[in-house]
Amino acid sequence: MGTPLERLLGHYARRYPVATDRLVIGCVGQDVPVELVVAAGAVPVRLAGKPGADVTAGETYLGAGVDRCTRSVLTRLLAGEYGRLDRLLVSRDCEASLRLFYAVRELRRVEPELGLPETYLVDVLHLPHWTTTRYNRVRFGELVTVLERWTGARLTEEAVAAAIGEYDEHRRLLRAVSALRRGARLTGVQALAAFGAALPVAEHNELLRALPASGLGVYSGRRVFLTGSSHDNPDVYRALEEAGFVVVGEDHDWGDLLAMRPVAAPTLDALVERYQYNGPTAARASIDDRAANTARAAVECGAELVVSYVRGNDDAPPWDFPAQAAALRAHGIPAVLVDRQEYGEIDLAGVCGE
Repeated sequence: MGTPLERLLGHYARRYPVATDRLVIGCVGQDVPVELVVAAGAVPVRLAGKPGADVTAGETYLGAGVDRCTRSVLTRLLAGEYGRLDRLLVSRDCEASLRLFYAVRELRRVEPELGLPETYLVDVLHLPHWTTTRYNRVRFGELVTVLERWTGARLTEEAVAAAIGEYDEHRRLLRAVSALRRGARLTGVQALAAFGAALPVAEHNELLRALPASGLGVYSGRRVFLTGSSHDNPDVYRALEEAGFVVVGEDHDWGDLLAMRPVAAPTLDALVERYQYNGPTAARASIDDRAANTARAAVECGAELVVSYVRGNDDAPPWDFPAQAAALRAHGIPAVLVDRQEYGEIDLAGVCGE
């Protein structure tokens, strides 16, 4: 069986397929309300790309101008690499995700023999206005109807409340993982695996609860905070840590952002507001908000260096960097921009030479 950490690392390395007899719903992006998927009796599985693998099939339909990570996700969908996916939810968290949704929907229409799952767009807006909340509430209501049709289950208030409770506990446990990493008890690679292990939420929570008492190590190195593009795999973290750094935090949506902002109450309306105000991510938050959040988080992590890592065709993060660097200077924390990187790779020259 192994220790809880070993089991989390194993589930992260072997994310697909997920073994379950329930309906499996693939999820793309941070804005998919997984609580509703679980309340409907299905298992949400967030889809990651595969660095270093050929993306020709995905590029055929998305073009070369889309982030390679998204091209990889479509390539893996076309190849059936995720195993059984009964349905697909794609959030409008960035332009690349939106283009993926339209590509899958059109491919189902014109090439049904490809066997792609039925897909639905989760359209969550993030402006801090009551009109935005009203818009999102309508969209969530429509998603409830779709999930009920897909699963044959009724999303009762009790089922929604129970799922919200499970995921609020999940977020609390992930914040404990972040605390272990800040205390040098976990590496960045290990923490990323603890966050991203592909497990039903109840099983994931069980392993996370057992993690602090499972004989963790003590790690040292120059403490790095990562901002910029998200990381759905450990390759960049591993490269940094093999070079003598230790990743103590990040502000992307496969890491610490998953643990932020619990739901205020066990209701659908509270869930709507949680996703409306979740963030801030580079694709949808103001530059000032991003800078303030990055500086606050880096200070909390005791970071000695902030690295803004940006993949090719991920255009939003470089706009944030000057304000982030200025905010960090006020705390005596240097920052470097590593731009136009290949998916899953990092040019360490600019980082090691800082």
